[in-house]
Amino acid sequence: MPRQLPLPLLPREAVEIEPIPDSSNAVARTWLGDPTSWPAGRLALHGPEGSGKSALLAQAARRLGLRRLSGPALRGVPEGAPTALDDADCAAEEPALFHLINACAAGGHLLLMAGREPPSRWEAHLPDLASRLRATAAAPLGQPTDHLLRALLARHFARRQLRVEPAVQDWLLARLPREAAALAEAAARLDRAALADGGGVTRALARVCLAGLIDGSGEGAPEEDDDSVAGSGVASASMGTLL
Repeated sequence: MPRQLPLPLLPREAVEIEPIPDSSNAVARTWLGDPTSWPAGRLALHGPEGSGKSALLAQAARRLGLRRLSGPALRGVPEGAPTALDDADCAAEEPALFHLINACAAGGHLLLMAGREPPSRWEAHLPDLASRLRATAAAPLGQPTDHLLRALLARHFARRQLRVEPAVQDWLLARLPREAAALAEAAARLDRAALADGGGVTRALARVCLAGLIDGSGEGAPEEDDDSVAGSGVASASMGTLL
């Protein structure tokens, strides 16, 4: 029997932001709300980068008592246990993923996975692994909506106790990549820059500290005063209900 190796636990700091209910993740939240509906106790979340897969997986892992593992570090012959596997489509070793699926099924344990594509499209050279992936229920996540991005950016600022005028937030949302990681990075940079500058967050400050992150395609247009309302292309919306 192949020897078992220590399991690669996913660092808690990798995903700490709670997911925000949104139409883009409604289907996935429905599936996650009823684990008894998962065929063979197995479910895979899938969606584009920045759609919130990791946040949903982490929240479900805490609620359901699943150990959290990382696909890129998955090796050996994992023991069966209730498991949440992030980046499962990037598993370091196909046999390890195959053994994990089998071990969870044999023990009647829940297995929640996340990847960019549906599991039926994950690269699998082992025929038996490909068969099990095709039989895995898939819950899609769409691109984040304007509402979700606005609420997420506001949450980052609130957690840092960073006051940012709505007009500046509009300006940022019109230029930042539509990804959760980009919003988190922007908030961290602005927080450091505002502390160093000793002032508030303005568009002028954002242009400097977010260089390389924001879209500069509109920078040639005449600028309004930072206190004026900036046209963002993002419809005004309240933060909505956050988890």
